[in-house]
Amino acid sequence: MGKKKGGKKQQQAAAADDDWDILNEAAAANTEATVDDVVKKEEEVVAPTAAAAENNASSGGSMDAAAAFLAAQGIATDGGGGEKKDNKKKKKKKKGGGGGDKADKPADEKISAKGKLIAERMRLQREAEEKRLAEEEAERKRIEEIERKEKEEADRIQAEKDRKKQKQKEKIERQKKEGTYMTKKQKQQAALAQQRLEAMKAAGMDVPSGGGKKPAYGKKKGSSVEDKEDEAEEARKKAQAEAKKRAEEEAKKLAEEKRLEEERLAEEARKKAEEEDDAKDDWEDSDSGDEWDADSDASGPKLDALEKRLKQTSIDDSDDDEDLIEKEKRLERERLAELGKVRAERERIEEEKMAELRAREEEENRQLLLLTQKREEGKKRRLEQEKTNLEARTRDDLRCPIVVIMGHVDTGKTKLLDKIRKTNVQEGEAGGITQQIGATYFEKKTLLTQTEKLNETEKFNLTLPGMLVIDTPGHESFTNLRSRGSSLCDVAILVVDLMHGLEQQTIESLTMLRKRGTPFVVALNKIDRCYDWKTCKDTPIRDALKVQSEGTVQEFRSRADSAKLQLQEQGVNSNIYWEMGDEDWTNSDFVPLVPTSAITGEGVQDILLLLCQIAQRKLWRQLMWCANLQATVLEVKAIDGLGMTVDVLVVNGYLREGDKAVFCTLDGPVVTEIRGLLTPPPSREMRVKSEYIHHKEIKGALGVKLIGNGLEKVMAGTPVMVVGEYDEEEDIKEEVMSDLSRLQDKLSTDKKGVMVQASTLGALEALLQFLREETKPPIPVSAIGIGTIHKRDVTKISIMNEKGCPEYATVLAFDVPVERDAREHANDVNVRIFTADIIYHLFDQFTRFMEQLTEKRREDAAGIAVFPSIVKILPQHVFNQKDPIIVGCEVVEGILKVGTPLCVPALGGLTVGVVTSIECNGREQETAKKGSSIAIKIVNESNPTITYGRQFDASHSLYSQLSRASIDALKLHFKDKLENEDWRLVVKLKKVFGII
Repeated sequence: MGKKKGGKKQQQAAAADDDWDILNEAAAANTEATVDDVVKKEEEVVAPTAAAAENNASSGGSMDAAAAFLAAQGIATDGGGGEKKDNKKKKKKKKGGGGGDKADKPADEKISAKGKLIAERMRLQREAEEKRLAEEEAERKRIEEIERKEKEEADRIQAEKDRKKQKQKEKIERQKKEGTYMTKKQKQQAALAQQRLEAMKAAGMDVPSGGGKKPAYGKKKGSSVEDKEDEAEEARKKAQAEAKKRAEEEAKKLAEEKRLEEERLAEEARKKAEEEDDAKDDWEDSDSGDEWDADSDASGPKLDALEKRLKQTSIDDSDDDEDLIEKEKRLERERLAELGKVRAERERIEEEKMAELRAREEEENRQLLLLTQKREEGKKRRLEQEKTNLEARTRDDLRCPIVVIMGHVDTGKTKLLDKIRKTNVQEGEAGGITQQIGATYFEKKTLLTQTEKLNETEKFNLTLPGMLVIDTPGHESFTNLRSRGSSLCDVAILVVDLMHGLEQQTIESLTMLRKRGTPFVVALNKIDRCYDWKTCKDTPIRDALKVQSEGTVQEFRSRADSAKLQLQEQGVNSNIYWEMGDEDWTNSDFVPLVPTSAITGEGVQDILLLLCQIAQRKLWRQLMWCANLQATVLEVKAIDGLGMTVDVLVVNGYLREGDKAVFCTLDGPVVTEIRGLLTPPPSREMRVKSEYIHHKEIKGALGVKLIGNGLEKVMAGTPVMVVGEYDEEEDIKEEVMSDLSRLQDKLSTDKKGVMVQASTLGALEALLQFLREETKPPIPVSAIGIGTIHKRDVTKISIMNEKGCPEYATVLAFDVPVERDAREHANDVNVRIFTADIIYHLFDQFTRFMEQLTEKRREDAAGIAVFPSIVKILPQHVFNQKDPIIVGCEVVEGILKVGTPLCVPALGGLTVGVVTSIECNGREQETAKKGSSIAIKIVNESNPTITYGRQFDASHSLYSQLSRASIDALKLHFKDKLENEDWRLVVKLKKVFGII
């Protein structure tokens, strides 16, 4: 046994050596082989390798890839290397019975490195071949697809040609049947003959029209019987001969047609359709034989030249013989060529236009650049001049301080000014309320006269040239006017009613002054209203207090302390001016209090002298007069005989008649020549109609009425500038328009809304502010205007009726007249005109009208709108179970109103009925809110048999029956009647009833 085992090992070792030798030889051969040989070997290896793998799997042995390759090459891979000696040993092994299985199973052989190399190389070659084959297959399919499309296109073109040829052929057959067919040569001959006929007619020859009988020549017919019989016999023979001749011609014609048909079929068989058509035309030309004018011998000197010319004429019959597809292509080419020409011409024109546009843009840019450069240069010169003027100011040349009187309505502002001026403007105003800003100029001598008595003790040296006082409205709607006045002033008088203390507009005015840092004096007016006040007309206040009783003085002190406390609450320290110490005067936070009476004149001297002292001691730097023009538009107003005028407050600089002034409007800057400068007499207001004084020149500070062209749209509160000798007009325009954005927001209009007309722009701003900010909901404004209301204004606003907004077909006219034809036209077109001289009366009129209109709309919508509610029936308070159902109930949520339909959603939306009455504590009422315990009567006209306790009972709550229409009506007409809680209930009920 040991020898056998040793022999087996030797055999295996020898076989392994042989395998390595064979693998080396195969590897060397493989490197020299071509790619094709390797592919063939690979294909041959696949099947034997798979079979060998199966045999090895069944016998329990294994064969590596190299052995499989060698086996495919016909090389034995057994352990003995193919020798007889090894075969004999195998036979002996088979004969041996013991341990046969172990002997038959060869040891597992490991794959060698060479085998792996060969297998990897073969795998890569196989993958490359597969990739190449896939690419070739894809290319083949692509080429086949292209060929298929080309073939389809060719077939389509051929089918189109065949179709057109068949159509042409059918046309020819139809013409033949109708007897109208002519060959090309016949057409040429016919055309030539027609030309000859025309030429003969033109030459003056007689041309027969045709259709006449030919003359008969021969013997004249006899009248004998023999002659008649002979003639009949001859006619019979002639008829037979003609019939025979026609039959022969018909047979001949049929034979000829048969022959032609056979020729045509033969030509089609040879697939030469185009040549066959040409041949057929040639045959028809040769067979025609009926050239009726071939032997025509019409000759003559007149027609020789014509014949020679006609023989040279060729008749173009390309419409019949030209290929239709080629014709279409030719026409398409001509069309494209024409389009190309048109396009080229259009491009040329466009290019010229673009070049012209570019040149124009370049010119505009150049002009704009020059304009900008000039504007910058002008601005630079203007700023340098302004700087020079500022440096030239001196304390010896002071201008008039501008004083503004502010305060609550009816505190006595205008009356105080009237007392100073010795006028009565306040009583001339509508309702005694200032509606506009008024400017009053006090001369120096007026100030000296007014303060003469007080100045005997004060010894104050007045150097001011005068004082300009602006009176602002105190009504709540004139915030814009008070704001404009406070922004212009140097020092202010805040008038406080001693009897009432600080009020709404007083606090508002105080806030404006503190915001702008304007120094002010508080006038405690109406001191004469104190109990048992003894009048001391036009005396200083301290002298007047000396003659008053102790109780009167105590009341004054008490009310003054109350005013001081209210001012302190607003953050203002104050004291009566004669009780202020030196520290209080130097402290800018301390405000002096001056008791005054606008009726009897006590304290007026004190306030005037105090204003002069503040101006000269504290404000002298800003009061130094400067040559730089500083002017502001106060009001824009139309005046009879003068047209549209502008009230301008000149603070610094000069205004001269003939100057080129620049104003700001919504439509851009307006440049106009000043045609007139008017001022009222000293100590008179600009608002009061009086004889104006004409001036050639105005020096600030002074209020002046300016006359010029195109001032209708000038904005109040905007600056006024003058184009000087060295100024650039564009620079001045840009400077004037710099503050327009704020005014544009105030005067903007809506697409739908009322029309507002006012006498001045300031009042117009006040109206607009009230309508947009202080009314709930805001009232839109679609049109605005200044001055008299004309018929065209009524026509303009009447369009609101056509837009479905009749409530906005309304004109709100403040302090302006209405023409008679405008009012008549308003009645015709259903436009309302509300007029008033007091601005808040106008508000009241329109508010009343809107309330009436809203109430009317609510009445109209009452049948549709349903208020939301949830009602719980009290079972112990059921008074009637059938129609009408009367029950006691409690309103759980919402608002229950008479006319509300009730239902039970828990029972499929069962309709209980409509609430016809509500009682609470024995009194009928229209509504019941949440938490109310009431008795209600329910009527159901559509189902009077509904009964409490049968269809429904107290276990089910009753709900208001809402719909989409009822919710929309609530939103539109009753929005302010429902609280937030009620709207939440509406949302809840929408889900209950499934309302979208």
